[in-house]
Amino acid sequence: MKSYQYEKVDIKNKVVLVTGASSGIGKATASLLNREDAIVVLMARSEERGKAALQEMQADYEGQLHLMLCDLADLSSIQTFVEEFQAKFDHLDILINNAGFISLDRQETVDGFERQFGVNHLGHFYLTLALVKMMPKKSRIINVSSGAHKIGKIHFEDLQLKKNYHVMKAYGQSKLANILFTRELAQRLKPYEITVNAVYPGAVATDMGVNRDTQFGKKLVTSLKPFFLTPEQGAATSVYAATAYEMNRVTGAYLYQCEISKTSKAAKNRSDAIRLFEESERLTGISSKIE
Repeated sequence: MKSYQYEKVDIKNKVVLVTGASSGIGKATASLLNREDAIVVLMARSEERGKAALQEMQADYEGQLHLMLCDLADLSSIQTFVEEFQAKFDHLDILINNAGFISLDRQETVDGFERQFGVNHLGHFYLTLALVKMMPKKSRIINVSSGAHKIGKIHFEDLQLKKNYHVMKAYGQSKLANILFTRELAQRLKPYEITVNAVYPGAVATDMGVNRDTQFGKKLVTSLKPFFLTPEQGAATSVYAATAYEMNRVTGAYLYQCEISKTSKAAKNRSDAIRLFEESERLTGISSKIE
């Protein structure tokens, strides 16, 4: 495993929220931040998988871990989560939007959004804007994107991809949306001194594409694992974005292997970023106004 050496800020007792923390990169990210003595909140959709991850982390290191349940494919579930989070904590220092979804067939969220766009972008968009009011100066928001954003296009004429759906068309759009959201939110939060950055964890063998009910895809993922990064290696850049001292003033960036990296031309389109942001506000019914 490649080792990254950098000066870290002290995140002891800082409140950190990691979405999709019951497995894969999210679980590895939460575990590594737990070892930094942060107060780590694990967001999981499944109580069973969430409890299993929590117990495993607690056995590894006795930190300050909390499990909270939320379905990012359901805006009402996110709102309930936010209310429960606000009742439990009075602030949030680091938000890592890590959870991801991919599917060969077109599916819809509870609210009728194409599921990849709904979970990977809109769910995290809603969650972030609902929680940002709790974030003090010097807080950090990290959005986990993908190199797949480079094949992505925002299909404004058919955001829900009701016509000509294809798995990579949908995934590429959702991952491009992560970066456009990152860059536009970074601009809007500059007056509040909250940084927003996107990360690409690299090619990691996770269970994201495995059907939880049928286990379809499990054998393929298992067979490919020797050729991919481990979840811990994939989590390295998220942890860097969350803890590196040199990231204190960096915002609106896209990171890969703990360095600022290039994005596609489409990911730099400010007019698309603004349009997507405003359309996401309309679809979710949430406003970006902090005050």
